Amino acid sequence: MPPFDVPEGDPFGPHNLPYGVFSRTGSSERTVGVRLGDHVLDAGAAAAALGSPYVSLLARPSLNPLLAAGRTAWSDVRRALTAWVTVPSHREAIAPLLHPLSEVTLHLPFEVADYVDFYASENHARNVGRIFRPDAPDSLTPNWKHLPIGYHGRSGTVVVSGTEVVRPSGQRKAPTESAPSFGPSVRLDIEAEVGFVVGTPTDMGTSVPLPAFRDHVFGLCLLNDWSARDIQAWEYVPLGPFLGKSFATSVSAWITPLDALKDAQVAPPQRTHPLLPYLDDASEEPAGYDLRISVAINGHVVSEPPFSTMYWTAAQQLTHMTANGASLRTGDLYGSGTVSGPAENERGSLLELTWNGETPLELPAGKRTFLEDGDEVTLTAWAPGPNGTRTGLGEVTGRITPAS
Repeated sequence: MPPFDVPEGDPFGPHNLPYGVFSRTGSSERTVGVRLGDHVLDAGAAAAALGSPYVSLLARPSLNPLLAAGRTAWSDVRRALTAWVTVPSHREAIAPLLHPLSEVTLHLPFEVADYVDFYASENHARNVGRIFRPDAPDSLTPNWKHLPIGYHGRSGTVVVSGTEVVRPSGQRKAPTESAPSFGPSVRLDIEAEVGFVVGTPTDMGTSVPLPAFRDHVFGLCLLNDWSARDIQAWEYVPLGPFLGKSFATSVSAWITPLDALKDAQVAPPQRTHPLLPYLDDASEEPAGYDLRISVAINGHVVSEPPFSTMYWTAAQQLTHMTANGASLRTGDLYGSGTVSGPAENERGSLLELTWNGETPLELPAGKRTFLEDGDEVTLTAWAPGPNGTRTGLGEVTGRITPAS
């Protein structure tokens, strides 16, 4: 079958068209690409071949120029790309510019500016509360239903899918130990998340209201927020996550534009507490997304977290993140926080799946409480698409290597 044609029902058909950055085998030159089935279209070369005015946005080694161009340009470029891969008269020009995925190298698709991670799943927050505060009257902290809790991470250690993750070392102290020790983490975990990519920046001193979410956020991707639970547990009081999180965050090589996910928009769960006006989204366009995530360890699916259960939406997170006047930069990335559903097989971290190591997972390769060296974790996902189709999200894979 010619590469211009995609089998019916392919989750990466013309209705999807996620963006990435690739180089061809034997070449170091990077350029923007768009995924179509099991091929990638050289978007910059296509724009040049068809005399498009978008060459300056697409014939680039990063998505950042396109991200910075703004919402009107995002929509215009998407319409053009859709036509290039579907209109028969373009086939002759486009077909030679489609390269099999097996013959290219995928790179980090954008230059990450700032990185923020949130804590937006009520199921995850309650599970963590029950694990670490079993005697507390409420498993949620008092502020959890009033604002999206988050922390600032380290943008320099955001890596593309397929990058190996070196087991981190740091201080840790078990409750039974009298003093801390230093060494490789022995409680290395995952967090299945969704990342949101900011395109249009803002000036310092301004904030982004809820209705402006789509004017600033270009798209989303799967994200794995690797976590060293033993390091995190010892260091996080009183200022929160630090070295237990900053060693690596993996993202997909493909960024799915929000315009490709219109059929996946859903309302968030019913709110149980009144929200302050700046976060009250009762009259806003539904800003939740029906994303079906799968988590696999060494090829064995261990969980299927549903993103539709997230209490705080990406729009509320963006609004809260800028409520104090903090500026946005092109390439900012913010994570949703661990995605966990109400069922045991919907939990998005090993901390929850094994209940802090009390109930190990039974895997073909043996029992697991936390990750061992050589383990490979893969996140995949899909969302409802137009006319009963599925819209695929690019996978995130990382393999653990021994501490250096």
